[in-house]
Amino acid sequence: MNMSDLLVRGKLKNTYFSYFLMFNFYYLGWALFSALISIYLIGLGFSAGQASWIVSISFLVSMIFQPLIGSAADRYGMKRISTIAFCAAAATGLVFVFCRSFITIALFYAITMVLLNSTNPIVEKLATTSPFPYGKIRIWGTIGYALGTQAAGYLYDAISPSAIFIAFVVSILICIIGTLCIDVDPVEAEEIKEKDQMTGKEEKTGFRSLLANRKYVYYLVVYALFTGVTQATHTFVPSMFTYEGLPASAASTILSIAVLCELPLVFFSGKFMDRCTSKKLSLIAFSLAMIQLLIYGLNMPMAAKIGITLMAKHPAGMLVIMINLKIVSSLVSPKQQISALALAATVKNLASIVFNNLAGTIIDMEDMR
Repeated sequence: MNMSDLLVRGKLKNTYFSYFLMFNFYYLGWALFSALISIYLIGLGFSAGQASWIVSISFLVSMIFQPLIGSAADRYGMKRISTIAFCAAAATGLVFVFCRSFITIALFYAITMVLLNSTNPIVEKLATTSPFPYGKIRIWGTIGYALGTQAAGYLYDAISPSAIFIAFVVSILICIIGTLCIDVDPVEAEEIKEKDQMTGKEEKTGFRSLLANRKYVYYLVVYALFTGVTQATHTFVPSMFTYEGLPASAASTILSIAVLCELPLVFFSGKFMDRCTSKKLSLIAFSLAMIQLLIYGLNMPMAAKIGITLMAKHPAGMLVIMINLKIVSSLVSPKQQISALALAATVKNLASIVFNNLAGTIIDMEDMR
C-alpha cells in the first residue's frame, strides 16, 4: 500500500483540508525560497548585479523546461507531474542550503525555481477545477505566501539565513501530502474525451497549434511586458527597503502584510471576475503597477513607499494571475490549457530575465531608486 492509498483511506481525498495543505504550503515554501533571495545573496557578498544574474538564470532555465513540464501535465496528469516536481524541489532545496559559490548557488537555485515555476500553472489550474469556489481555495495561497515571507525575515534575523531553506523543504513535504490527496485528473480526462466524442474529432494539440492562435500570441506580448516589470520589482523591493535603513525582518513584515492585502481581492473574486471584461481588469492592474513604480522612483517618503507596497504590489499581481486564467481559458481549449499557461509562464520568465538584468545594472550604476 503506497502513501497515496493511505491518505485516500484516511478520508482526505478531495477534501477542503487537502487543498488547504497543497495551496498554503506550496506558496509558503515558494515565499521562503524566493522572497528574500536578493537580501540573502547580497548578505553572502554578491553584488546586486550578481544577484540579478542568479535570479535571471533561474528564469532562463524555467523558460526552457516550463513548456515541457506543462505539456507533460496535459499528457500524464496534473497530480502525477506536480508530485514528482515537488519531491525534486524538496531535494534540490536541501542541497541549496550548503551552496556558497556563484556557480552552485545559481545551479541549485535555478533547478528549484524551475520546479516551483513549472508547477505554478498546475496549482493555479487546480484552484479552478476543485469542488470548491476559486476564491476559497486560492485564498490559502495568499495566506501561505504572506506567512512564508514573514517567516523568512524572522529566520534570517533570529536564527540563520540557511534556516530559511530548511523551512522551505519542510513546507514542500507538507504540500506533497496535500497533493497526494487531490484526485482531479481522471475527471478532467473524461470530460475531454466526451467533448472529443461529441465533436467527432480530436482537437489539435502541441505548441505549434497554440502559436497559430493569434489572439493568444498577442496576449502573450502584453503579458510579458507587464510581468517583466513586476518581477524586477519583486526581486529588488526587499533590497530597496534595507538600502534605506530597514532591517530584513521589518522588510519581510511589510511584504507579508502586503500579501495579505490581496485577500479581499481573492476572496471576492467571484463577485467581479465574471462581470468585468478582461480589458477593464487589465487596465486596473496596469494602473496600480504604474502608480507603485512612480512612488518608488520619485524618492517619496518611506511612509508613501510602504503604503503603495501594501495597496498595489500584490493586489496588482494577484489580479493579473486571475486575468491570466480567465483569458487563457477563453482563448484555448481545455485539452491544452496547462500547456498554454506554461507557455505564458515561459514568456514571463523571458521578460523577467530582461527586466531583472536591466534593473540590476541600473542599481549598480546609479542607486536603488
